[in-house]
Amino acid sequence: MQRRTTRTLLVCAGLALLGGCATLPPGAKPDPRDPWERMNRATYRFNDAFDKGVARPVARTYKKAVPQVARTGIRNFFDNVRTPLVMLNDLLQGQMAAFVNDTARLVINTTFGIGGLFDPATAVGLEKNDRDFGQTLGKWGVHKGPYVVLPFLGPSDVRDTVGRTGDTFSTPTTYLSDRYWRYGLWALDTVDLRAGLLDFDRLIDQAYDPYSFVRNAYLQNRDFKVNGSVSDSEEERERKLMEEASEDDTATAPAAPAAPGHAAPAVPAPPAAPLPPAGPQAPAPPPGG
Repeated sequence: MQRRTTRTLLVCAGLALLGGCATLPPGAKPDPRDPWERMNRATYRFNDAFDKGVARPVARTYKKAVPQVARTGIRNFFDNVRTPLVMLNDLLQGQMAAFVNDTARLVINTTFGIGGLFDPATAVGLEKNDRDFGQTLGKWGVHKGPYVVLPFLGPSDVRDTVGRTGDTFSTPTTYLSDRYWRYGLWALDTVDLRAGLLDFDRLIDQAYDPYSFVRNAYLQNRDFKVNGSVSDSEEERERKLMEEASEDDTATAPAAPAAPGHAAPAVPAPPAAPLPPAGPQAPAPPPGG
């Protein structure tokens, strides 16, 4: 435990030193939501290098090697494991109808769905909810605070960073006594989540400023999850948020110089796509040795 803590502190210290050398891209203006942008950009570059060198190749190999039906079962299983966390946040947010819905989902999928490998609850009309402690803190009126990029874990803000602790200790797999099972399930969950985000890599890679693109998409998505919407479906709303993030990214790109007598060409925005649930981020590793 002491060695892991020392390594973590060394990584964070190194990233903080790099943050002093980070610069904004040409034409970019400081964002009031991101006062730690220089440090965050340094951490983002570190995460991006790790993702392209390790996480992305592993996710692609996993997607090629594991059939779709098996990956669906794995995702269903982890969604079912996470349901107690969702139920707890239903109660903390005073969402009693959602709590009853999610309790029924847990019972049906655990029994008739063979431990959660299948999802018969959705087939009978029980909607899957997605709630966490960061969202609950927002519902209670806690301000989100500055945007922050966490090493390995990706985009967050101060409120959601605190919420991750509650999420970790409310997930049943955290309490597995066998650390090989505990970390093995965490690794499988992380790889499967990363494989599910592979389709978004092109959008991020094509962005003029990938850092700003990811930041805007994450913050808009989290604002939606806290404030909700009364007219649009969540899927439709998240699609619109991705479009808005694309437009924001396009706005940061400097205009190309125009030839005499010709208008400057517009910078094309990346195509819109549904926004991933919480942006491209990995779950926090379980505590313990």
